[in-house]
Amino acid sequence: MRKSITFKIKNPEEFKSKLLVWGSSFEKFCFLNSNNYSRIVSSPHTYHKYDSIAGAGVAFRLPHSGGDVFDRLKEFSGKCNDWILGYLTYEAKNELEESTYCYPDKIMFPQTDFFSPRYLFLLTDTTLQILFRPETDDETRIRDIYDEISETVSCQEPPPSIDTITPVFSRNDYLKTVEILMGHIKNGDLYELNFCQEFFNDNVKLNPAETYLALNRVSPTPFSCFYRHGESFLMCASPERFLKKMGSKVVSQPIKGTCKRGNTPKEDERLAGELKNDPKERAENIMTTDIVRNDLSLTAASGSVRVPELCGIYRFPQVHQMISTIEATIGQNIHFTDIIREAFPMGSMTGAPKAAAMNLIGKYERTKRGLFSGTVGYITPERDFDFNVVIRSIQYNRENKHLSFTTGGAITSLSVPEKEYNECLLKAKAIMHIFNTKRVG
Repeated sequence: MRKSITFKIKNPEEFKSKLLVWGSSFEKFCFLNSNNYSRIVSSPHTYHKYDSIAGAGVAFRLPHSGGDVFDRLKEFSGKCNDWILGYLTYEAKNELEESTYCYPDKIMFPQTDFFSPRYLFLLTDTTLQILFRPETDDETRIRDIYDEISETVSCQEPPPSIDTITPVFSRNDYLKTVEILMGHIKNGDLYELNFCQEFFNDNVKLNPAETYLALNRVSPTPFSCFYRHGESFLMCASPERFLKKMGSKVVSQPIKGTCKRGNTPKEDERLAGELKNDPKERAENIMTTDIVRNDLSLTAASGSVRVPELCGIYRFPQVHQMISTIEATIGQNIHFTDIIREAFPMGSMTGAPKAAAMNLIGKYERTKRGLFSGTVGYITPERDFDFNVVIRSIQYNRENKHLSFTTGGAITSLSVPEKEYNECLLKAKAIMHIFNTKRVG
């Protein structure tokens, strides 16, 4: 049973930066940051309980192999009866849907990773709780840790400049591939597919913690996170929730529909209105909402799935996003891992039908997604949870200096290949900005 000590924080944002830098020295560290979302967005559909959650070090961990990850997670959660942090890569889907496609992996995150941290930090407003296990630490040690974090220096130096980011598709290849995918849609193979492309550089030396802080300054989002597993790092600026469980209620908030922000308030309002009324963007969002409704219905009480918000427009620093909210009441005798299993991978990052979309993703994308379009989050001792969708993110391996990020969008029968290509570049803008990238090619 964990014990806790509570501290009052004068400057939460400064403390979070210090905590991030301090925690990134651990071989295993997970940092989840809402960027005060529930207080700055006027929406009844934020559902955030904590401003930040972080776990450093390992008390217990789920083995990386040994059968179905969801069965292993079910057993692990029962045995440790504690907070659990972790992730599923996109390729964790291969335990649910067989895949014949295999691509090189230079980031080298394990397919799944869940652990109960040695030190757990829960920050809400100006109140910080540090939870610890009395068999390994005492109150004196925890107060020393608090002092260590408070004295940590976060220099916030700019990330290195990267002159050129290389895409796995040339512009012409990307446009031709979108046309091929639209042909599959016109032939009736599927209705929608989330098609992505990777951008990379093979010789980058950077400070992952400071790079995350730079990304978060440019793009502060509600499902931002930093994850370290050995020499593999994720720096994530995600605006999207995958799944949240609160008692008997589960919520999903898929994003489909994106446009740039305006240079003036008048232009900004115009662009937001155009996005809200765009037939293609609405069609994407509604199809994805239907996928999520179906996924949740597999573990929901009969007749309990509902959509309290359809095609809502949300403003973020770089873009406007179209977001829908789907809720359900969990059915009887449903284990929390079953909810995740039936909804993974998320409809916003696959397509409709899911199986057909995933097959074509494997065939045409040319790269392994890894943690991109996977999910990172937390599970409480009460077996509530909150998981994001890993998008707008940098993956980095410090040992081989490989840096990667991936962007994409939904392809439908109404797609215009050139616009889809430009949307990829728009979504990459925040990441390219922090590296002062001059050229894609």
